[in-house]
Amino acid sequence: MFCPLQIDFVSDIACPWYAVGLASLQGALERLGGSIDASITFHPFELNPDMAAEGERIVDYLGRKYGRTPEQIAESQTMLRERGAREGFAFGEREFVYNTFDAHRLLHWARLEGKQLPLKQALLRTYHGEGRDVSNRDVLADVASSVGLDADRACEILSSDLYADDVRNEERESQQLGIQSVPAITFDRQHLISGGLPSESFEQAIRQLIAGEAK
Repeated sequence: MFCPLQIDFVSDIACPWYAVGLASLQGALERLGGSIDASITFHPFELNPDMAAEGERIVDYLGRKYGRTPEQIAESQTMLRERGAREGFAFGEREFVYNTFDAHRLLHWARLEGKQLPLKQALLRTYHGEGRDVSNRDVLADVASSVGLDADRACEILSSDLYADDVRNEERESQQLGIQSVPAITFDRQHLISGGLPSESFEQAIRQLIAGEAK
């Protein structure tokens, strides 16, 4: 018997921990097998809403924002690659941080088209696995096409302001709910988990949730 589970996933594309968190969550759902009928909806969050169109080098960005040295950055990237590999996500070389607002507009459209999860996964692979510029509209249209979305329609959306207000409204709603640490993952709109937990922790949390609701 399937147990329905609504999962709301508030995240950006820019941070590698979002890729780890999603891979961990999906690993947990796979281990739970046929007992869960999960529906995942992604909601926008921008770490760098004021990021310039040309982006910024990661070393400069992390040094400016968090005071990290190049050596500390290299160490953390090695750790992330190892953690990603354990969860089934392959990190590649990425030198820049880019603006993600247009990517969030495409994700909103993809939700309406029933393609949001594959687009989110493809965007994370494009950004963190391949190091491509996800603020570039040609790149975004190509990624949209790769998951079965219409590339011409994607270009039309990206050349307009379509879904911009929807994205900003959702971001405000998350802020009003007090969500500041992301990824923030809500189960059945009640139980909140923050951070890129290991898949075993997600699995345990979901099992406890199901057991509690079955009582």
